[in-house]
Amino acid sequence: MRSNKPIYLDYHATTPVDPRVAKKVLAFMTNQFGNASSVDHAVGDHARVAVDQAKQQIAELINCRPKEIIFTSGATESVNLAIQGTALERQQQIPRIAISAVEHKAVLDTCRHLEKQGRIELIVLPVDSQANLNLNEIEEVCHQGLDLLCVMAANNEVGTIYPIESIAAIAKRYSVPFLCDASQAIGKIPINFQDWGITLLAMSGHKLYAPQGIGALIRKSNHRLEPLFLGGGQQQGLRPGTLNLPGIVGLGEACRLRQLEMEVDETAIAQKRNYLQTSLQTVIPEIIVNGNQSQRLAGNLHIAIPDIPNSAIIARIREQIAISTGSACSSGTITPSHVLRAMNLPDNFMDGALRIGIGKFTTYADIEQAADILAKVIQAVQISWN
Repeated sequence: MRSNKPIYLDYHATTPVDPRVAKKVLAFMTNQFGNASSVDHAVGDHARVAVDQAKQQIAELINCRPKEIIFTSGATESVNLAIQGTALERQQQIPRIAISAVEHKAVLDTCRHLEKQGRIELIVLPVDSQANLNLNEIEEVCHQGLDLLCVMAANNEVGTIYPIESIAAIAKRYSVPFLCDASQAIGKIPINFQDWGITLLAMSGHKLYAPQGIGALIRKSNHRLEPLFLGGGQQQGLRPGTLNLPGIVGLGEACRLRQLEMEVDETAIAQKRNYLQTSLQTVIPEIIVNGNQSQRLAGNLHIAIPDIPNSAIIARIREQIAISTGSACSSGTITPSHVLRAMNLPDNFMDGALRIGIGKFTTYADIEQAADILAKVIQAVQISWN
């Protein structure tokens, strides 16, 4: 018998905290608490050692240097520090920044705000119908001269994975600093900050089974940033304030576990995703799968039911299955997703879009039940709308 608790299939929005991570977080909230900036006693020393260990765990997962890690509240703050910090540092001229059309709202909104203020020149790189970028276009804008190139590692809606190593190589060829929002990718696919030549990288703990409210910006030491906040001088003065010790420890532990388990977990997740996709397409063959199906996140299934509004589906399943109509940062909006618009999908596809996110705690029983519920609801809505 199925529990009354909804089947959770919205792992792109946030992940549950791994119980092993939660155990560590609780310990550092209670009997192992401390301020890592307190240098006058052993409690502060213990906290500082824990922060250093977390840095090492993160560094080993993404191949960066521990000293390059700046802890933040999450990828949105990291992106703001990277973009605004770069613009402020280069304010003697108007910096040229290029972004893809399908970046997260944290990148889009920050850049558009700066552009509106006349503080940057913004170039938006188009994508094709699968959300792929054209590497030749990226090379052309880099050749023309840029102060920052921003391309995500994997799309948070349709799951398309981008060739970050190749993009970083293009940026390096033209001495263009490269910011990669890797919040959807870290812990799911390999990311190599050092060897790929990434300049700035944003990550969030709550996308890889760590707590919400903790993240990091990884920064090459030769890339200068102006801080957005002042006071205290912590973290090289770039992000002052008392460190979130429990969150940092949780992020470090989650990275350690992802390094050990990522390959096996993501293979299993992809198999469950494929099972769900096949199950739905067998019953409802008109379902469209969006994004690059040969290069997408293992847990991503972004579908569209033409001529059926996604709101009609969500209204009928919201107490049974947790899925979304798009990015969590845009939930509640009535306009179509900027990602789907950039892909130039037909209006009837955008109106019927649903994002399904599968994770390591999703079971085959969850998949089977969700497939049954979704198929029945979609068929019922089709009958009522036709």
